[in-house]
Amino acid sequence: MKPEITGIHHVTAIASDPQRNIDFYAGLLGLRMVKKTVNFDDPSAYHLYYGDETGSPGSIVTFFYWPGHDARGRRGSGQTTALVFSAPEGSLDYWAERLKRNGVNAERKNRFGEEVLFFSDPDQIPVEIVAVADDKRTGWTGAGIPQEHALRGLHTAELTVGFASPTEGLLSIEMGFRLVKREGNRARFEAGPGGSGRYADVIENASLARGTGGSGTIHHIAWSVPDDETELKKQSELQRSGYHVSPVMDRDYFHSIYYRERGGILFEIATETPGFAVDEAPEALGTGLKLPKQFTELRARIEEVLPPLQAAKAIA
Repeated sequence: MKPEITGIHHVTAIASDPQRNIDFYAGLLGLRMVKKTVNFDDPSAYHLYYGDETGSPGSIVTFFYWPGHDARGRRGSGQTTALVFSAPEGSLDYWAERLKRNGVNAERKNRFGEEVLFFSDPDQIPVEIVAVADDKRTGWTGAGIPQEHALRGLHTAELTVGFASPTEGLLSIEMGFRLVKREGNRARFEAGPGGSGRYADVIENASLARGTGGSGTIHHIAWSVPDDETELKKQSELQRSGYHVSPVMDRDYFHSIYYRERGGILFEIATETPGFAVDEAPEALGTGLKLPKQFTELRARIEEVLPPLQAAKAIA
């Protein structure tokens, strides 16, 4: 029987400055911008997507933009609390040197037997790179990152909650994840065939204050399913278990449902199809401003409001 939830689809965070964000994620970290569009709920703000060459599920990080000091959030309980990427084993020296050369301080730790590099993005969102020996995914090298060091995609969804039991129950029962191991207050679960890009780490911290949304925080985590049929099946199962699940929403590049787990984290389930090439040729992904269908007639007005963006600065 094919797995239903197969792993991570994408993670969406909130930043304060789109150009600075592009320079960091596409320039410094070498991800490909695969889509430049606007927020479905606020067309005056960009929504940018980064990933591998095609924006395959499990490689994607996306950003909304809330500028200004008053839009700052607070990281804490009830949130996804880090962007965790996979890189080939032996590549962390490369990344540590590249980050240092560009003014980003990083530290190393060992977790679950994996070497991890910790640092923060310009909005102080925690970012991690995990050295993985057996991640067969190919990264994007268009930004000049050598193939042997390129980020492969997302590695783990880091879920921080006050009390772990309800979140762990949802993952293991309704969502079909399997417990892999525990280390201190962190429990690792995996979906589908397991491995990098299919992990969810539940971190229990009863003393941590509740997080609040805003720039510098992660908005939600999306899990991947193969198709619409599977998504509808999960929607029904979650509703029967007492979760308030949204109707299916057409996000142009995937179809989505949303629900909040008991610890407060916003979860999304997104389909693998139709993908990012529905409105741009694969070789041109992320080069044009693409608007959701409901905003196409407002293009001129939207383009007047949006700040101009440049391609990521070249970084040695």
